Amino acid sequence: MGVHLNPGNEAFAEVICSDYVDKTGLIDVVNGTINTLNKLTCISRPRRFGKSIAASMLVAYYDCSCDSHKLFDNYQISKYQSYEEHLNKYNVIAMDITGFISEVKSNKAMNKEISDVPDMIREAIKKDIVKIYPDIQDITSLPECLKQYEERSGRKFVFVIDEWDALIREAKEDKETQERYLSFLRGLFKNRDFTPYAVAACYMTGILPIKKDGSQSAISDFREYSVLDPRSFDKYTGFNQNDVRKLCMENDMDFVEARRWYDGYTMGRETSIYNPYSLMQAMDAKKYKSYWKYTSAADALETYINMNFDGLKETVLRLISGEEIDVSTDEFKNDFVSFRKKDDVLTLMIHLGYLTYDSMTGQARIPNAEVQSEFVKLVGNAELTTLADLIKSSEKLLNDTLSGNSDAVTEAIERIRQSNYAPTFYNNEQALRYVIKFAYIVCVDRYMKVEELPSGTGIADVVYIPKRNRPDPAILVELKWNKSEDAAISQIKEKNYPAVLEDYGGEIVLVGINYDDKTKSHSCVIERVEKQLA
Repeated sequence: MGVHLNPGNEAFAEVICSDYVDKTGLIDVVNGTINTLNKLTCISRPRRFGKSIAASMLVAYYDCSCDSHKLFDNYQISKYQSYEEHLNKYNVIAMDITGFISEVKSNKAMNKEISDVPDMIREAIKKDIVKIYPDIQDITSLPECLKQYEERSGRKFVFVIDEWDALIREAKEDKETQERYLSFLRGLFKNRDFTPYAVAACYMTGILPIKKDGSQSAISDFREYSVLDPRSFDKYTGFNQNDVRKLCMENDMDFVEARRWYDGYTMGRETSIYNPYSLMQAMDAKKYKSYWKYTSAADALETYINMNFDGLKETVLRLISGEEIDVSTDEFKNDFVSFRKKDDVLTLMIHLGYLTYDSMTGQARIPNAEVQSEFVKLVGNAELTTLADLIKSSEKLLNDTLSGNSDAVTEAIERIRQSNYAPTFYNNEQALRYVIKFAYIVCVDRYMKVEELPSGTGIADVVYIPKRNRPDPAILVELKWNKSEDAAISQIKEKNYPAVLEDYGGEIVLVGINYDDKTKSHSCVIERVEKQLA
């Protein structure tokens, strides 16, 4: 019917013509909020996690100007009791805020600035209303125009706002524009004369939760469901294991590789969430790699790291080496400028999808190989001198390991032990393992690291398996504390640890490392085998 008022169901019809993964159960969750105190919903997710597809799905479902039975009858939502009750029963206001921003940037003849976006949104919605009821033209208040439309049509509104925070991000240092925009939203959704009577529901998506005004949300009536606390929306965030297994079977793709590249996100109760955008790109291209899309936020990540709040650079190194990091997320202001400490930057990384967060443990980590590769690119930047120095040392250590130079490997490990990367209390084999992971940090770009890998008749401490299409030998590291490096090598052979690499088939470098607590020194022995031990 209109651009923003009841735009129809064509956008979602295009979606289901491709390899659509059924997430229509989300509709039932939103249906449960209609005409309740919880009817205003704000979903925040990283880019590439299907926010826009979900928005087009909701528009198609609620829009009263079309019949969407054919789009939904074969999907999960059709099995819910709420399906027919709300299908195509509402006036829909659909807005993609990035579209208004792009219009300002691409059409200089408009003589518009970013600060004009709130007025542009207001005028665009009113334009659609006036097409139906021209006599509303003279009413200046948008809520009053909408109220008049609701009374004449006999149907309440469902608002679907995609990328609601795009203007907050674009005008990140323009507090006046931000406040004008927030005031516009408050006028729609915190209006006692309009919201309770004319708004059935609102579903708003963004990368960041609603900006905080002091310690409170700037639009306090919204119920927020972020990556930190998705609650009932957790199962509709990204793809799960079953979704991906099915896609891999249909596309004749390796599920194990899909899991390594794109799995790893935790969303509430869901502990194995995949990046939908990258997974679908891989299915289409028949190739697993990083499909991470660069954005202004991604470009800013290097700047955030260079701020080095509370030793952030060292924390990034810990993340790259595979560590999980404690993060306090409570004081983040939900914007791109109000950083006061390291945890604020780490919380932003969680919202951007660079890290995943476990609310049960309060810890964050790099989720998968795709995101790991983006962090690896960062450490190659000369400005990040702390990271670059460690990478150079690690590259030499790897070369010395592969060439069998045990003395050089011992010296390198000693240097790491004396650096800031070693644990404060160096008193057990776990502390030694921690140092080894930092020492071999360069391997993240060439190897897949597996710790405590069951093999033969025991468990190998650390195994580095070459990534596909690389000629590198595998590396099997066994650690000892107050014993000997020869004992470590003997254990590798006696318990046949290399058996785990029988499918690899190439050379294996065996590395035995011991730390003597009395002499406060490391020792190392390296052997190279052509094939698996018998």
